[in-house]
Amino acid sequence: MKFPALILLLAAAFVSTAAAAQPARPNIVILLADDQGWGDLGATGNTMVRTPAIDSLARDGATLDRFYVCAVCAPTRAEMLTGRYHPRGGVRGVSTGQERLNVDEKTLADAFKAAGYATGAFGKWHNGSQWPYHPNARGFEEYYGFTSGHWGEYFNSPLEHNGQRVRGEGFIADDLTSKAIAFIEKNRERPFFCYVPYNTPHSPFAVPEKYWQRFKDKPITQRGSDGADETVDITRCVLAMAENLDDNVARVLRRLDELKLADNTIVIYFSDNGPNSFRWLGGMKGRKGTTDEGGVRSPFFIRWPGKIKPGTTVREIAGAIDLLPTLTKFAGVALPGPKPLDGRDLSPLLLGGGAWPERMIFSHHNGSVSVRTQGYRLDNRGALYDMLADPGQQRDIATDKPDVAKKLSSAVATWRQEVLGSAAPLSTDEPAAKNAKGKNKNKAVGFAGLPPDDRPFTVGYAEFPMTPLPARDGIAHGTIKRSASAPNSSYFVNWTNTADTITWDVEVNTTGTYEVAIDYTCPVPDAGSTIELSFNGASLAGKVAPGWDPPLYTNQDTIPRPAGESKMKEFHLLQLGTVRLEKGRGQLTLRATQIPGKSVMDMRQLTLTLRK
Repeated sequence: MKFPALILLLAAAFVSTAAAAQPARPNIVILLADDQGWGDLGATGNTMVRTPAIDSLARDGATLDRFYVCAVCAPTRAEMLTGRYHPRGGVRGVSTGQERLNVDEKTLADAFKAAGYATGAFGKWHNGSQWPYHPNARGFEEYYGFTSGHWGEYFNSPLEHNGQRVRGEGFIADDLTSKAIAFIEKNRERPFFCYVPYNTPHSPFAVPEKYWQRFKDKPITQRGSDGADETVDITRCVLAMAENLDDNVARVLRRLDELKLADNTIVIYFSDNGPNSFRWLGGMKGRKGTTDEGGVRSPFFIRWPGKIKPGTTVREIAGAIDLLPTLTKFAGVALPGPKPLDGRDLSPLLLGGGAWPERMIFSHHNGSVSVRTQGYRLDNRGALYDMLADPGQQRDIATDKPDVAKKLSSAVATWRQEVLGSAAPLSTDEPAAKNAKGKNKNKAVGFAGLPPDDRPFTVGYAEFPMTPLPARDGIAHGTIKRSASAPNSSYFVNWTNTADTITWDVEVNTTGTYEVAIDYTCPVPDAGSTIELSFNGASLAGKVAPGWDPPLYTNQDTIPRPAGESKMKEFHLLQLGTVRLEKGRGQLTLRATQIPGKSVMDMRQLTLTLRK
């Protein structure tokens, strides 16, 4: 062998040995349930449901026994993604644009993408629909799902894939899992960050028939503490949806085993808020939409073979804000940005060793703030509870422990001033939604205690030409109204007058020609209305034709849909034409100039696509 060849051979062997000595960076899989309460799993004590795959994560890894999220969906997602309390990132609510995460916030996906990871998200995003709020702009190279809050169609759902419309296949949780598994298979040779934010067991309550058959006549033996308000069929359907989720978690874990990736993959499972109906919660007070323990405590399991000791239980308080600093530390990945974090690196608790100082975790919703320490919770009204002796928050001990109450009240006031910009007095929680008995129909979509949201909807980015402007984000004027009180997954109806308009506050980023399309239905006899779209002096007119009047779906719900949620139907696409829009901010206005029939149309979405 010639000398230079020998040198090259030895060098290659050295590099190979050095690479082998370096531990492979762990893959990350985050599985997030939607509206699943702490008490909906076998691992947390529910004897009516079978969740062996999810329970195995607790058995083979660690349980964070006191893990806190937000009272509703979008804020939890923002806190998980950024490591910061949600008001800092501009998330004020769950709909009408208030769910958007400010574009100057950096995410977990940004951090892992910068480190060379493949990044993908599959499911309910709920932190912004238009670029640059879209998941593809927030560090996720691959996105499949829907960007809204709750979704109205769980079977063969209208979804998107990297900004392109697609139609899902089968039950939505099964479909999202299949796409996540395909992403894992595609990226098996490189480290990956796979985020699967499911949208179940969020309402509407629907599940494949085989799961419902297990529960439709099953006695509910563990009842919620507000038993008189519990709707038993909702509980049955939620538990059936939990078993479907468990089967999908099993599919992911099984595929990791088959690909021999399990030993180097961190798998996390948790939920985004408390339960969305009255049901068993281990005696905790509150549920979704409240800042009491039951509204913000989530099950949390994490498995990392060879690193986290099986059967570990962490009793120190932790929260969604802790995931970014913890996972970046586990993977040796740099933090994504310079902004200070509210979360802590949990590795000393999960891996053992290191001091763990006392902390406080704050919960905010709709102007209400509560604070949790290791031993106490001060609720939004100023009542103090000993959470070790009284986990159900039955006895206010503020007068017995005045020093503790004063300390925590002062901490809440400081937090309000720093995070909300206001030292407003404590206010009252308002649950986001109640069960089908209809006692509170999900009317609260914004958060009190925060400044008004003046952000326009962004239109016209060359890197992402299609901009959806759904009815959810529009404002109806005149006789037009929403198909139901909950804006998410709604559409506009009762458009009967030429004085009626629909507007969106938009900012056009790029001057150019835009294709205009509208998702619509229209009774055949009413077809032919002339409509006009205008913006800052530019306008485009067209006809609503042909007529298209499909029936409402009857195959989407296992049990009746809550009154505040829209019943859905198949919308067709009306190609209105093209219009030149100039860069700038203004009111994008849709009106009818002629109405030959009784109504113009029902409208689900306006889409602007930049062409040149």
